[in-house]
Amino acid sequence: MKRIAFVVLLLSIQLAAQPASSNPKVRTVTAFIRLDRNSYQKQIADTLIVLRKAKAQFESSGYEVESLRITTQPLAELVSGLSEDQALAFLTQFDQLASKEKFIGNVGPAMLHDTDNPATMHLLERMLSTTEHIDASSIIADESGIHWKTIRRTAELVKYVGEHSPHGQGNFNFTASAMVKPLSPFFPGSYHTGAGKQFSIGFEGADVVLEVFKKDKGNVEAAITDLTAALTKHAAVAEAVGKKVAAETGWTYAGVDPTPAPLGDVSIGAAIEAFTGAKFGSSGTLTAARIITTAVKAVPQKQIGYSGLMVPVMEDKLLSQRWAESTYTIDSVLAYSAVCGTGLDTIPLPGDVSLERMERIFSDVASLATKWNKPLSARLLPVPNKKPGDQTEFQDPRLFNTTIHPLP
Repeated sequence: MKRIAFVVLLLSIQLAAQPASSNPKVRTVTAFIRLDRNSYQKQIADTLIVLRKAKAQFESSGYEVESLRITTQPLAELVSGLSEDQALAFLTQFDQLASKEKFIGNVGPAMLHDTDNPATMHLLERMLSTTEHIDASSIIADESGIHWKTIRRTAELVKYVGEHSPHGQGNFNFTASAMVKPLSPFFPGSYHTGAGKQFSIGFEGADVVLEVFKKDKGNVEAAITDLTAALTKHAAVAEAVGKKVAAETGWTYAGVDPTPAPLGDVSIGAAIEAFTGAKFGSSGTLTAARIITTAVKAVPQKQIGYSGLMVPVMEDKLLSQRWAESTYTIDSVLAYSAVCGTGLDTIPLPGDVSLERMERIFSDVASLATKWNKPLSARLLPVPNKKPGDQTEFQDPRLFNTTIHPLP
């Protein structure tokens, strides 16, 4: 611990002298509110004041903030008392407000418990097929066990949205979550069930891992120590910003998710390859995954969310390339999830994938999450009219098109 403390101090001195561009982006500052449909515009405006205050604090500390996000109470509660058409009209207005005010919304899980009314999932199918700025989820496992009915209904939803949204892209805004706790800053699995007026923070920190892994290539102990120190430095900034904004606004700072999220050229795949000296998916990839998660868990600041490793196949430019090259598979990512997280993320599937096959995939994620009591999720993207060997044709700057493979 003394060595970690010393390295943190040394890195802090070094990073303070570096330009702001050396800092990772803040992927999200996420607010949690209990929305009142009668006054939601004012609530959103008040919430954005808090989020923009946090954004300004980060920017004054040399950090770029990529997105501001707002998570409401779970969907069934949000639209309680409305017909499905009325609920969809309200969600469309919420989506338009998100576009206008430049935030991303999340209406939480449509099914929080296995005993919940599955009718809300039909509303969510329609919402995901027609809106662009609202995320949502279903919970397929929690402390009570695996939600088998929800798994079945989730497979049906993913199938529907794949067939009714442009290029099947609506499923990008949906995930099935297992053992994920409330107040995670990262979407789509973010949710809360409380009174609101809380916020949490997540970084886009894959480049932090790359820098450490280049220096400590092949040295497990040094990599854990140095990566813990580097992640701690940035988490400390997040905590300082969070506490300052909380004191000024009366909101509650929930914590930081130190997961080093990738996006585009900020690649966790490239970071892992820098450590192993081989393509992602080769021997040693699992060890690198364990190093990252070990370092993340050792960060001493208040943590929230996944606190592990993200391997989003189509959001990471290099990972999408390696997927096309078949250096790793769904089963590979599940194996890595045994020592890290966050499960199966942005996995392209053939358009004719069966409900039964998707159910089995969701079941595997839920089984792994409950076995090890760890947060995992599954974001599956069946692509209409595409078969194994075809290329995806998503039209989203956050997604990098790749090859669709046959399922094992």
